[in-house]
Amino acid sequence: MKIEEGKWRKDYLEGVNERRKEFFTDSGIPVQAVYTPLDLERINFDYIKDLGFPGQYPFTRGKEPLMYRGTFWVRSQFSGFGDPQDANRRYKYILEHGQSGFSIALDLPTQSGYDSDHKLAHGEVGKCGVSICSLKDMEELLDGIPLEKVEELSSDAKIISMITTAMYICLAKQQNVKPDNIRVRVQTDGLKDFIATGNYIFPPKAALRIITDLIQYCSVNLPHWMPITLCGYHIREAGANAVQEVSFTLSNAIAYIESLLERGLNIDDFASKFNLFFTSHMDFFEEIAKFRAAKRLWAKLLKERFRAKDPKSCAIRLVCYTAGSPLTSQKPLNNVMRVTMEALAAVLSGIDVLYLSSYDETYCLPSEEAMRVAMMTQQVIAYESGVTSTVDPVGGSYYIESLTAQMEKEILAYIKKIDEMGGSIRAIENGFFKKEIAQSAYKRQMEIEKKERVVVGVNDDVMKEENEETIEVFKVNPEAEKRQIVKLEKLRKERDNEKVRQSLEKLKKVAKGNDNLYPSVLEAVESYASLGEICDTLREVFGQYDEDTYYL
Repeated sequence: MKIEEGKWRKDYLEGVNERRKEFFTDSGIPVQAVYTPLDLERINFDYIKDLGFPGQYPFTRGKEPLMYRGTFWVRSQFSGFGDPQDANRRYKYILEHGQSGFSIALDLPTQSGYDSDHKLAHGEVGKCGVSICSLKDMEELLDGIPLEKVEELSSDAKIISMITTAMYICLAKQQNVKPDNIRVRVQTDGLKDFIATGNYIFPPKAALRIITDLIQYCSVNLPHWMPITLCGYHIREAGANAVQEVSFTLSNAIAYIESLLERGLNIDDFASKFNLFFTSHMDFFEEIAKFRAAKRLWAKLLKERFRAKDPKSCAIRLVCYTAGSPLTSQKPLNNVMRVTMEALAAVLSGIDVLYLSSYDETYCLPSEEAMRVAMMTQQVIAYESGVTSTVDPVGGSYYIESLTAQMEKEILAYIKKIDEMGGSIRAIENGFFKKEIAQSAYKRQMEIEKKERVVVGVNDDVMKEENEETIEVFKVNPEAEKRQIVKLEKLRKERDNEKVRQSLEKLKKVAKGNDNLYPSVLEAVESYASLGEICDTLREVFGQYDEDTYYL
């Protein structure tokens, strides 16, 4: 029997005593009290065109036909601190306790292209990640870990990925392993650093060249590597909402793709090497819809805009790290529930790789106890929840499909706006991204302060107890910085410094021209030139970026 929508909805809502008149998702999308088949009719939802089958275009339901019935997502852990020996022990611990991969967290000096003895590195060495100054450090970091047996090795190297991946190649050769046999995924997405993190080194156009060189080199020489992970995670953690997170990330993707096509590459030569890396926030259903919309938009973007022929180019691999920004220092054990909700949303949306935040993230780098809880949370979801028994269990939900379609529409509107201003590079230069994120972050904070947005234990249900929760706070050994500086001094005395000098001169010459930088960077790494020396050489040619300040 066909429902008469107007009368039905009026009769229904008159009998509902709503707590407030309007509800919205975290991104400001209106949410109705109830959804019906009529909502799918309104958006012209087509079960074949918009939903399809798992493993088939437009990949809304995932890139694999059986998804988790075949293989679970890669369960990984983001970790690193102190010097390479400290981090090496943690990585072995992670692998021994059921994780199938790990991601190398690098400290701020390393990410910024400075050695541990640089004046700007003082006090920051090993604090938010491990310090890596040279190939010698990478040898210590991965000592005793057979690279070909790690399901996935990744890092947050960003614009310095060309240097760290060259270290992987050298290390693979030392282990008598073909570099292409290592399962490597690198973040690389340097454009997002101008938008969100501030960990940029070179100006945007130079950064785009470096990233393009890396992707081109890997596509030709290391076809099984995944040389770029487009990173919306940091954009969201900087204050963007879910729509902005996907929009800005896909706009960066367009910039990279167009740069590679200008080199003469075919879209199907490299598109399947791309990953999308998002966070999973606390708006449970919007996060599920966001991931599904991102998969469908990627498929359409590659097929319709860039004319990809290979279905693999249209089937994006999704990486997720549960959001740290919703976690609170008040009542930190509440964060266990928050992280579980975020992880479950990601799994229900069909992600391929998952990292979990630790409940003590607002205090420190994860303690071993907090890391164990995070690792076991993934295992409980995988083995006990039942959500992996069928593919895309939320598919076909009136609400989920309506919300996915609405998010797709709003994301496309943002992408069009960025296209019209000249693309991501121009949007970075004119401060568009920064302004949008600042406005979104300000709006959210005002909602919390006015108690329009409830954060349990912060602005609601705040209980003062005689015995407040106390947790173990993990502290990095301050001796790590001293050890790193001593090892770096020793390296500079023992290496062939003439070979280092020649390799850096060659790198400078290539940087001034148009040839691919990667072979020269690899040669410098093999000579044991330090990361700081390589970046300083490139700074001489490209300069260092100093952004403008933007105000609301």
